Amino acid sequence: MVSAKVFRPPACNKYQPKAPEEEFFVANSIIAEDQTIEGNIASGEGSVEIKGKVIGSVTAQSIIIHVSGSIDGALSAKSTVIDGRYKGKLKCDDLRLSSTATIQADITAQTMTVENGAEIEGNVQITGKH
Repeated sequence: MVSAKVFRPPACNKYQPKAPEEEFFVANSIIAEDQTIEGNIASGEGSVEIKGKVIGSVTAQSIIIHVSGSIDGALSAKSTVIDGRYKGKLKCDDLRLSSTATIQADITAQTMTVENGAEIEGNVQITGKH
């Protein structure tokens, strides 16, 4: 008769899923080319991409206005990229304007990059990184 011992590992911590309040999900919003939004858009931690038209203010961590997009209202974000049209008051940390951008705005930014061909009308204040 052969006797064998069965090895049983010591109890270990089993995987425990995070409670719903601990999960982190960042929503990204896209306004399609065929959409027009009249009203304000706010995304606390996410990004907003504008391919259509927004009449109202937009606040987000990141805002991208595509070539087909336009916004008429205030913008506030950490990062803003404009390829389309913008009219209003803009405040952000990092601003990038492509050659297709058309801007009529008062701009306050820490840094700003402008490609040749971008059109800017308004006041521009670059504060530098703090």
